[in-house]
Amino acid sequence: MSEAVITTTRRTVADDHVFGLRLTPLARRRLRNFRANRRGFWSLVVFAVLFVGSLFAEFIANDRPLLVSFEGRWLVPVLVDYPETRFGGDFETAADYRDPFVRGLIDERGWAVWPAVPFSYRTINYQLSVPAPAPPSVDNWLGTDDQGRDVVARLIYGFRISVLFGLVLTLISSIIGIAAGAWQGYSGGLVDLVFQRFIEIWNGIPVLFLLIILASIIQPSFWMLMGILLLFSWDALVGVVRAEFLRARNFDYVRAARALGVRDAKIMFKHLLPNAMVSTLTFLPFILAGSVTILTSLDFLGFGLPPGSASLGELLNQAKNNLTAPWLGLTAFLSIAVMLVLLIFVGEAVRDAFDPRKNLG
Repeated sequence: MSEAVITTTRRTVADDHVFGLRLTPLARRRLRNFRANRRGFWSLVVFAVLFVGSLFAEFIANDRPLLVSFEGRWLVPVLVDYPETRFGGDFETAADYRDPFVRGLIDERGWAVWPAVPFSYRTINYQLSVPAPAPPSVDNWLGTDDQGRDVVARLIYGFRISVLFGLVLTLISSIIGIAAGAWQGYSGGLVDLVFQRFIEIWNGIPVLFLLIILASIIQPSFWMLMGILLLFSWDALVGVVRAEFLRARNFDYVRAARALGVRDAKIMFKHLLPNAMVSTLTFLPFILAGSVTILTSLDFLGFGLPPGSASLGELLNQAKNNLTAPWLGLTAFLSIAVMLVLLIFVGEAVRDAFDPRKNLG
């Protein structure tokens, strides 16, 4: 058997199974179409690596050692709070491992393994040789902000919370929007008419002004912002799903299912929803990019996460307020730009994967 045939056979076997699941011929064709878009495929790989890495931010950027060997015993400060007295200090409070006194106690009777970035997102570097914001140096690779906090650490933590916020908002809003669009499109008639007028009125509410009013009354938090934005972002997929259900509700197989006494809920979610998901899945990467941008914009304006939280929008605001520190602006712009570009490329690859005109055999 020739080498070309062996390679083709191996590739076919690999395409037949993903995570141990056997794929249908249609799913295999879509997977090949997605992989054929090299830009989108590698964008997904890069984005996945960055996101998974940010999930372990505490092990990458932290002001606590990963591991300490003290008097022959193993300690894990990154996971457990130890009092200063545990290392021979005077106070019962949690040890400050960046304190030269505590470091000296540990070095006398053991050793410590530090993360690659020995700063957390809220750690202030008091050993700066110049006033904050300090330029990039050996200790602070991308410099510090105007409060002396390490930019790399805040970038890692800010990327994580931005993507997590966008993923949760996209997932919940998509579920609500798909369910609402399915019910609206399948029911039709008066239900469809009334629901469309309701969506038009609901979309006319000024979300930004509402957030400004609420931020002046209560302190914004992650879940409060999530709830408010969810109220105004659930309709992103309603129109697409509604159109698919309106188109297919009178197909012969749907009418036959009704004649056989199949429940409407089963017809909607077993027979019609799979067809609607083809078009909705292509929008998800773009909705995710929009969700991340919303949080970044709110943080930049000061109506987002609580002050002090790691955020890409807060980093942008730091850059605006410190024009003499160009490293802040460059870091904020490049990080947000790269993240959004990766998501857009992934969205284009997903769109190609579900395009029926692209058939690679």
